[in-house]
Amino acid sequence: MVFSSITFLFLFLPVTLAGYFLLPNRRAWRNGFLLAASLLFYAWGELGYLAVMLASIALNYAAAILIEDTRDRPSYRGVVWWGIAGNLALLCWFKYANFLAGNLSTLLGVAWPASGWGNAPALDLAPVHLPLGISFFTFHAISYLVDVHRRKVLAQRRLLDLALYISLFPQLVAGPVVRYRDVAAQLIVPRRVGLDDLGEGTRRFILGLGKKVLLANPLGATANAVFALDPRTMLNAPAAWLGLACYTFQIYYDFSGYSDMAIGLGRMFGFRFLENFHYPYVARSLGEFWRRWHISLSTWFRDYLYIPLGGNRRGPARTLGNLLTVFFFCGLWHGASWTFVVWGLWHGAFLIAERLGLERMLARLPGAAARAYTLLAVALGWVFFRENTFADALLYLRALLGGASALSPVMAARAGAAAYLEPGRVLILAAATVGC
Repeated sequence: MVFSSITFLFLFLPVTLAGYFLLPNRRAWRNGFLLAASLLFYAWGELGYLAVMLASIALNYAAAILIEDTRDRPSYRGVVWWGIAGNLALLCWFKYANFLAGNLSTLLGVAWPASGWGNAPALDLAPVHLPLGISFFTFHAISYLVDVHRRKVLAQRRLLDLALYISLFPQLVAGPVVRYRDVAAQLIVPRRVGLDDLGEGTRRFILGLGKKVLLANPLGATANAVFALDPRTMLNAPAAWLGLACYTFQIYYDFSGYSDMAIGLGRMFGFRFLENFHYPYVARSLGEFWRRWHISLSTWFRDYLYIPLGGNRRGPARTLGNLLTVFFFCGLWHGASWTFVVWGLWHGAFLIAERLGLERMLARLPGAAARAYTLLAVALGWVFFRENTFADALLYLRALLGGASALSPVMAARAGAAAYLEPGRVLILAAATVGC
């Protein structure tokens, strides 16, 4: 069930809101009701994998209490690492098992015969289903355990409240990545929701819904049509740039739209989630872009990976290596494919270049030039994010440079940018440009 579906808008949400506000404003009653609604939301599309979420809840409930209760014992650090490892094991199995098996099979296919041992053993792994929201609720759980370890929060000893934090439906599907310490107080006290909260939550939800339905979806349809063309024979440069522009807008309005809807929904139920997007396409550098884009995710990687690796405290070379490591895993977090890894390393490489002096040069440029550089770097990176293979991404980049521009008149009419620029789409592109 997605937030923009008819089922959610006209059945699940009104029934959940009505039930929530008809209950007495007591912590146990309203938290219990929201937990039941959140589990129903998850089970609606992932009933067979509800047990995975329940296992995550049980694991992290027990691990946090053990972390807090064994601080003075020799086994303490082992408990911390086993708790984190349990979460990563769930994520790696469901999200990366097929990716790892496929790459290992390829590697063995090359190395095994070269060793003279005959044919490589077959690594046939049936497709592993990716449960809804597992990337998000796993990151929520890891940040919770680490913050308990760092004494930033106390372990939650009410199972119902921790279960609600991990499964709360507004932030379950597409973010933001909400840290326990940011909502802990809101979980343990009765939440008072006034008309101002309901009004602002509704306004924010409608804004996100409009981004998703009125902008992201039609822009995505155009991008899909262009990216489906064969870049070797059917795609000229104007159409390729149009497709990339549409996808660049689509992914922003998709991600930020879902974040707006999540923030709005949270407000309706008395939760205040932190902002997740802040006009990233006006950034004057890639560093500034990542301070504006998916803020909850970028700060998660900063606080729970970059800083523990040493951050910028261990010399320039180590700092640059830490940046590449973070963006390698940032790319992999978005999807189990080498194209996502390349997308992450693409951003990491630009951030390294900016650390080495490019950012100082950008600061001396006119604002429009610096923003053009940032937007171009981000948009070209989206090619790797969008395409399924590295080869396809390179072909699309070649088309952007005019690599397939010698089309026949009939093909040009079918594949050129003009074929996708009827007045409705021009209006949507104009609105998307102003809105971002």
